[in-house]
Amino acid sequence: MNVGSIILVVLVLAAIGYVLGRRRALATSTASGVRLHSLPGYYGQTVALFVAVPALVVLAAWLFVQPIVIETRVDGMIPDSVIPQGGARSLVMADVRQIAGGLDAVLQRNALNEEALVNGEVDFSNIRARLAEVGVAIGSDAPREVFEAAVSYRQSAGYGNIAMTLVVLGLALGLGAWSMLRIRPKMRARNVSENFVLTLLIGSSMIAILTTAGIVFSLVFETINFFKMYPASEFFFSTVWNPQFRGGSELGILPLLWGTLYISLVALLVAVPIGLMIAIYLADYAGSRLRSFAKPAIEILAGIPTIVYGLFALITVGPFLRDWIAQPLGLGNSSSSVLTAGLVMGVMIIPFVSSLSDDIINAVPQAMRDGSYALGATQSETIKQVILPAALPGIVGAILLAASRAIGETMIVVLGAGAAARLDLNPFEAMTTVTVKIVSQLTGDTEFASPETLVAFALGLTLFVITLGLNVLALYVVRKYREQYE
Repeated sequence: MNVGSIILVVLVLAAIGYVLGRRRALATSTASGVRLHSLPGYYGQTVALFVAVPALVVLAAWLFVQPIVIETRVDGMIPDSVIPQGGARSLVMADVRQIAGGLDAVLQRNALNEEALVNGEVDFSNIRARLAEVGVAIGSDAPREVFEAAVSYRQSAGYGNIAMTLVVLGLALGLGAWSMLRIRPKMRARNVSENFVLTLLIGSSMIAILTTAGIVFSLVFETINFFKMYPASEFFFSTVWNPQFRGGSELGILPLLWGTLYISLVALLVAVPIGLMIAIYLADYAGSRLRSFAKPAIEILAGIPTIVYGLFALITVGPFLRDWIAQPLGLGNSSSSVLTAGLVMGVMIIPFVSSLSDDIINAVPQAMRDGSYALGATQSETIKQVILPAALPGIVGAILLAASRAIGETMIVVLGAGAAARLDLNPFEAMTTVTVKIVSQLTGDTEFASPETLVAFALGLTLFVITLGLNVLALYVVRKYREQYE
């Protein structure tokens, strides 16, 4: 039984448990003549929660632990002699998983049964071709040991799935029956149900924290592996970015950081003034009819796919800047440039600034406006000296969101700014960003354990730290001004 079917069965059992629990509560109350402590639905909810929640938690834990246990056991079956020269064991294990996943299709295509794998009826000398026939690709021809490990992996996964099904469904039925037997008129079912839901809410709130921790730890561990292969001093202080998968790479982050900050700065110089002026106009000057049309029209910009912006930068903005500004002034001959990507990216993030700032400005109490007008201030003076200072924390948040969006953008940079890693002040020269190089280093047929690939995690961790630092700085500014105006 697959995971989807198990979840469906558990949910059906929970629904049945709700109905039976509610009926049992009413029946016991009628038979004993004792009034129920809680509404009948709470008794049904208690049974349903005991049926579904522990079973689904065990299912999630099993799905997380089982692959680790199986891979640890199967990894011991692979001798070092079958590891390719200069290769990594993780790549061989990837082939094992691919072969194990494609064996079902191979057996079906050749009209063979499960015993064919054990009895040696499957010719594993050309297993790569066999798997390719059913749409499964592996890195290299698999020797006998890898094929045997894949068979063991498949069998262990099958036994594990059977055990998982029995344990999860058995737990759901067992706890469901136990919770049914506990139902009494004096049982505080509402308290049990609400505490269960409260625990679920706390667990849900922890997901974001645990996800962030998981992301950080995954970046940190792979970054440590990278710095074991490549000196940290050269990574942080070298001004040359020249990855060579054949050896002799120069992996300095400074050109990438410069391109990231330069392009993001141009984008913010475009988006922040325009976005703020749009927000002020819509909030305090525009009529209701114009506002009802203009704000949705501006927000459409946020829904346009970034690939469309990238094509616009490549086909329209880039050639325009090259032909009408860069070439006449002798500043460059390329349509891919910092200014091209920055302008288009700035247009893209205008809605992030304008919409959020508009909402924040409208949230300023009308009493502050009225008090300013009562003291004789004009509308522009009220906006400058009352509304904007009061709305500053929210506006800073909007600018931060826009900055994060700009720093993390990839497609516009690829098509609009090019892929050249260089340190240059000329905005009409092609440059690139950290995110673009993260993608380029992790794509293609490359060795995952090489420094040229692992550098992507060091780039990601560096970008994360920079973004975190910007957020801390912005929080300091927000708190400072909030204390001043509250």
